[in-house]
Amino acid sequence: MSGNMDYGTLPSEGDDHFHHLDAHLVATDTLMTTLDNIQETIEVKAMMVAYGAAGYGKTMSVNSALRKVAPDITYRLELRSGPTPRDIRHGLFHALGLPGEPPTRPIEFDTLLKETLSQTFRVLVCDEAQWMGRSSFEYWRHLWDDRHTDIAVIFAGGDNCYKVLKREPMLASRIFIWQKFQRMSEDEVVATLPAFHSLWAGVDPQMIRSIDRAAAHGNFRNWVTITKHLLGGMEKKGVTEVNEDLVHWVYSKLGGM
Repeated sequence: MSGNMDYGTLPSEGDDHFHHLDAHLVATDTLMTTLDNIQETIEVKAMMVAYGAAGYGKTMSVNSALRKVAPDITYRLELRSGPTPRDIRHGLFHALGLPGEPPTRPIEFDTLLKETLSQTFRVLVCDEAQWMGRSSFEYWRHLWDDRHTDIAVIFAGGDNCYKVLKREPMLASRIFIWQKFQRMSEDEVVATLPAFHSLWAGVDPQMIRSIDRAAAHGNFRNWVTITKHLLGGMEKKGVTEVNEDLVHWVYSKLGGM
């Protein structure tokens, strides 16, 4: 777990972009749907799952929505490598900024967390939720089900979190909204990229379509990587616009081409 003072808070908008690319957040249909879904989830104090393959913008969309509707009451965890309920307890302890040392006994720890989570309404976000198994999701349900806690819970993760939850009817039945993130269509890519980064403002839409078919495949994270490589290549080669030679140079840096 991170030990810095910002642990548990929402990152800045700039930190959302892969490779720390200096780019703009674009109000795509997916982003606006996420905003609507999170608002609804918060209004009814429910649980939501944002899921899909890597690189489709789950974390960025969730963070952006929460910065708009609940920036001061959101507490964020990012769990890795098969987290257990113990890991979640300690993650919440640090995210909530609780004083002192974490309790050593699970019963005492759960009592502390429930008391804290009953004091005021909070939105708890579990990012990288695909790493969790049944027992970890069950622990979140245990906290949310408690009649004294006052929380909404948002999971963001890969397809595995969907599969785990759907196998457990008692857990799945408590999810208020399921939002699946999917690849962008070519038309959406062409419409989004010029607003996302100025690099693409003057690029032929047909070139953008060709790059998407060859390398990006509607995956937003792939487009960020390609943009970063192109910017570096333009500086290195002393060119001022995207051309075919530069694009193929970028392809040489991408695996699977």
